[in-house]
Amino acid sequence: MYKFIAILTFYKQFVVWSFIVNVIIALYTPYAIPALCIKLFLVIFSWYYFNETTNKRKLTIYKNLGISSFKLFSIIFIVDSIITLLLLKLYTEFL
Repeated sequence: MYKFIAILTFYKQFVVWSFIVNVIIALYTPYAIPALCIKLFLVIFSWYYFNETTNKRKLTIYKNLGISSFKLFSIIFIVDSIITLLLLKLYTEFL
């Protein structure tokens, strides 16, 4: 449970950007598959950014908790996908 809370703490810095991307995706293509592909690309880009720049130091605390960077970003993708699908469902219901 502590590991999941730590992952959500890491995800907290992406929430606003994720919501902005969700709104843009909903406006252009309110379908699940393209939205999830875009989110997957963004998560892979974030993983690459954190692993290849000086921001790698931000991942040290998660490695000390026993969370690999792959596990961290894959769980972030799953949580973000659930939020995206819920927002897309709400958007298509009210359209």
